[in-house]
Amino acid sequence: MFETRTQVTSVDPVWDRITAEAQAAVEKEPLMGGLVHACILHHKSLERALSYRISAKLCSNEMSMMVLREIVEEAYADDKALMNAARADLMAVYERDPACHRLLQPILYFKGYQAMQAYRVAHWLWQKGRHDLAYFFQMRSSEIFGIDIHPAAKIGKGIMIDHAHSIVIGETAVVGDNVSMLHSVTLGGTGKEEEDRHPKIEDGVLIGAGAKVLGNIRVGHCSRIAAGSVVLQDVPPCKTVAGIPAKIVGEAGCDQPSISMDHMLGKDQ
Repeated sequence: MFETRTQVTSVDPVWDRITAEAQAAVEKEPLMGGLVHACILHHKSLERALSYRISAKLCSNEMSMMVLREIVEEAYADDKALMNAARADLMAVYERDPACHRLLQPILYFKGYQAMQAYRVAHWLWQKGRHDLAYFFQMRSSEIFGIDIHPAAKIGKGIMIDHAHSIVIGETAVVGDNVSMLHSVTLGGTGKEEEDRHPKIEDGVLIGAGAKVLGNIRVGHCSRIAAGSVVLQDVPPCKTVAGIPAKIVGEAGCDQPSISMDHMLGKDQ
């Protein structure tokens, strides 16, 4: 009687697709070979690729790439939720950003995605009580990406930040799952009190470019904030607000505004 042995290998269709896109990119543009091999093709998993990409972007004369990569890999090994969130963010960008045609693009080129993954490591450090390292990640992300997210802020998964320049998210802010926002959004505090002072953004919210949400207020799920608005009061679920100060101007217009990415106000709004 013969004993058969089957070797089980892990299957990762997302990573397989990314590597296939990377190979195609090198074939089409050989001058990109060095970058694409260093960031993608030299790695065996998305975790390894992201640890390389984050550390390569944030390293400086003050903190070497080797040290930063060890920190990122320690975080990924300790908390599997970080990679689950990274994958959800990647799919969110791919599905919602019409300028994103390949899964490869956010990893290589999109600072909104890269900054979110750097924030996630900084938040892990903050939760571990390693506040100075967390502040270093915040500082370098602000310098490199133009995005300032306090490491104590709580942000869910499936986040898409389009263009991403000048994003500011404060210390006690909370952002739910499947939220989309554009550039120059501020989730800020009011006054100098140290208690809970920043907005709470529920799941599925769409925040337009340049919108400012200030204070310890709640933005209900699946609502929309029009571009350029200043929100100073709670927003009920499934509503659209616009103006300075923002007021309710109608319904959200669809079940999932953060996924449809429809910023246009209806004729009755």
